[in-house]
Amino acid sequence: MRSRRGGLRRCRTVATITPITEPADPRADDYRDLTTADRRPDRPGGRGLVIAEGVVVVRRLLDSPYPVRSLLGVPRRLDELAPDLAGLDVPAYATDAATMAEVVGFHLNRGVLAVADRAAPPDPAELVRDARVVAVLEGVNDHENLGALFRNAAALGVDAVLLGPRCSDPLYRRSVRVSMGHVLRVPFAELPGPWPASLDVLRAAGLRVAALTPAADAAPLASSGLAGERVALLLGAEGPGLTDAALAAADVRVRIPMASGVDSLNVATAAAVAFHAVGVALG
Repeated sequence: MRSRRGGLRRCRTVATITPITEPADPRADDYRDLTTADRRPDRPGGRGLVIAEGVVVVRRLLDSPYPVRSLLGVPRRLDELAPDLAGLDVPAYATDAATMAEVVGFHLNRGVLAVADRAAPPDPAELVRDARVVAVLEGVNDHENLGALFRNAAALGVDAVLLGPRCSDPLYRRSVRVSMGHVLRVPFAELPGPWPASLDVLRAAGLRVAALTPAADAAPLASSGLAGERVALLLGAEGPGLTDAALAAADVRVRIPMASGVDSLNVATAAAVAFHAVGVALG
């Protein structure tokens, strides 16, 4: 039998579920006060862990390259994950809803959490070398917009996401949750060096850089000639959009035509329209 991770599994074993009855149990420390702990390692109180909430997202974390440390959940949710835990050497801790709420600092409707360490980030040049569609973000600093954008990227066949300046961390708990765990499967990396000169990494890989803007003089997306081409879509924050420097650095500027009286779309929505317009048909 072949495992989810591609290796051969000789037998299936059932993960050991260990009860936790006291909120102060040190085995639950990774889950303690998540409203404070959900930060980068360089922020006060931050532990820099990847945190997944709910059966669906936890399942995607288990299938991801991020090294899972443990799970914590109510018995019913852990039972749902039993097939996914079979054969994996991952501690799983069962507790009741009240104890779990006291540990994490709020009531968790989804009933199960998992934590993982971060994986080493990929090299941006390697990430885009064979990519057909890449999203490049500037100033996208809203966690929910970022999570929704990653979910759209996964659904519409985007090969990678590159982060320019002032972007939020895609692995914040809220971004992971809103993405439904798809941020764990779409590879991403920060662009190195000065911005926007670092966009040359994309051109060196043979990608055309297209900036998305509502400007009236930009080419309509549908007639831009980008469909089916290798393209990097440059997207800015909701509200201010792309900076003048980023717009000037693009090879082409494109827009999504909209009805009169509407000047812009939510960045995750605009990204989904653009991903669909330029992407290769998924069948």
